[in-house]
Amino acid sequence: MKYGLNTGDSAWVLVSFAMVLLMTPGLALFYGGMTRAKNLVSVLYMSFVSIAVVTVIWFVYGFGLAFGDDVGGLGLIGWGEWEFFKTTPSVLRGVIPMYVFSLFQLVFAIITLALVSGSVANRVRLGPWMVFGAVWVTLVYLPVAHWVFSKDGWLNRWGVLDFAGGLVVELNSGIAGLALALVLGPSLSFRREGPPEPKNIPLVMAGMGLLWFGWFGFNGGSALTDGALAANAVVNTMMCGCVAMLVWMLFERVRFGRFSRLGGTTGALAGLVAITPACGYVNLFGATIIGIVVAVVCTYAVEVKTTVGYDDTLDVVGIHGAGGIVGVVLLGLFATGKYAKPIAGLFYGGSVSLLGKQIVAVLAVACYTFVLTYLIGKVVEVLFTFRPSPHEEAAGLDTELRIG
Repeated sequence: MKYGLNTGDSAWVLVSFAMVLLMTPGLALFYGGMTRAKNLVSVLYMSFVSIAVVTVIWFVYGFGLAFGDDVGGLGLIGWGEWEFFKTTPSVLRGVIPMYVFSLFQLVFAIITLALVSGSVANRVRLGPWMVFGAVWVTLVYLPVAHWVFSKDGWLNRWGVLDFAGGLVVELNSGIAGLALALVLGPSLSFRREGPPEPKNIPLVMAGMGLLWFGWFGFNGGSALTDGALAANAVVNTMMCGCVAMLVWMLFERVRFGRFSRLGGTTGALAGLVAITPACGYVNLFGATIIGIVVAVVCTYAVEVKTTVGYDDTLDVVGIHGAGGIVGVVLLGLFATGKYAKPIAGLFYGGSVSLLGKQIVAVLAVACYTFVLTYLIGKVVEVLFTFRPSPHEEAAGLDTELRIG
């Protein structure tokens, strides 16, 4: 057991915090490039305002709910004795300052809320979105983060593996996006034209570049050390993203005889999503297989909305929801037991129990997130008129950026 401040680990986690924070502006550009020009500023704002809303909540009570001492020993929510404003920058959590650990976890909460916005882009008013975000983070994100990331959380204690947020960030945002899309219904253009085509490919590519850069901090920083574990996470992240990108493009070529305007970028994103829960537990072979599987699965997952008829505007459900499930479940097969935790998957000498736990964790988080998000969305819609009028929606939300 190491004691005292480790300046190398602290510096790496602090840099990782900055890298992950940059992902939210990157996501704003990525989403903005896929929307119509008349809604561009509104879509950008939804991501950026998530930074402010979540940060205030996090430092007032959010960190305590997610990482404070467990309430009642049930592993459902934290609180305990820890209060942020009563500590100092010199207080340590392990070998890094508590402030640094808290900042790093904060940006996970920020990006999760920003991701949800993509499922309802073009048909949400900004003021009600801020209200929804504050309530959703409190009632959905923070409890799920406690279950998975806190040492006292019930899923963590049970032995469920999630290195960097496959359950907490990816699946959570994907299922929340599905619930919110069902609450608000399809956009006017979806009824007439179907899913929108990306409007500004260079903007999408620039946003994806920032996301990919930040993902190394997202996954590598989750090691909370600058050593071999972080290196393993970063290498697997790079490999899985690239494999998924190439497989997606190849699959498109086979199916349609051509490459789409956005296919390779979407494939890379799917790979980064799927490797997030697994990057610290698998080797390069596992990362490669995950990249292949998620590219195939998400190629079809993004088409489900057209068949079923729900309007997941920017494919949050099809990429983050489905991709998160792939990464979490395949951990039950490909965890080597040699890296972050000595728990092996079925293909590396482990028992089927890990696979079963991973599946149960997916079902538990999905059910909780869907029900709570649907209820929160309904209440916000009734109290604050979540969706703009048909006239406002047709004219574009940027013509009069409404806060109320």
